[in-house]
Amino acid sequence: MANPLDDKTIIELFNQGGANADHAFKAIVNQYGEQLYGQIRGIARNHELTNDILQNVLIKVYQNLSKFKGDSALYTWMYRITRNESINFLKKEKLRTGVDIDAPILEIIAGHDVLDGTTSEMISNLLQEAILTLPEKQAIVFHLKYFEEMKYKDISQKLNVSEGGLKANFHHAKQKIQEYILSQLNQ
Repeated sequence: MANPLDDKTIIELFNQGGANADHAFKAIVNQYGEQLYGQIRGIARNHELTNDILQNVLIKVYQNLSKFKGDSALYTWMYRITRNESINFLKKEKLRTGVDIDAPILEIIAGHDVLDGTTSEMISNLLQEAILTLPEKQAIVFHLKYFEEMKYKDISQKLNVSEGGLKANFHHAKQKIQEYILSQLNQ
């Protein structure tokens, strides 16, 4: 993809309709499809379900793009659609799985009765539940920083927000996730 289109250009092309709308939508798929797939995969943990959800997300984006007001970055708007569609789809399927944890977000100390019986799958499920409780901005920043391993500078450009605000959102998200997981383990 040699020349990615900016959000404004994508919206303008889409609103022109016809071949321009097709070009704009292809730009969305090329520029954001992989990240949306990763976001969904983190929730669904299943390739087939992820593809089904991604297809639904792209349909919703296409159907609603003309209503996009530009109050946020295009990716932020699509992230919200993706998150909601993923949750709704999995609820309908009665399938709620977590995400794989590569780097520990909290340390578990051996010798604790509750923690000794906790599996990595249980922790993954709790992590996903905790992420779903976060405010939207914190969830987006957490996803991009933790799972996508993006640098704050890149996230700042993608979301059109300051790096300082991103760092604060990520810090608060981590704290809330840790508190949620620990509270669930201590029930």
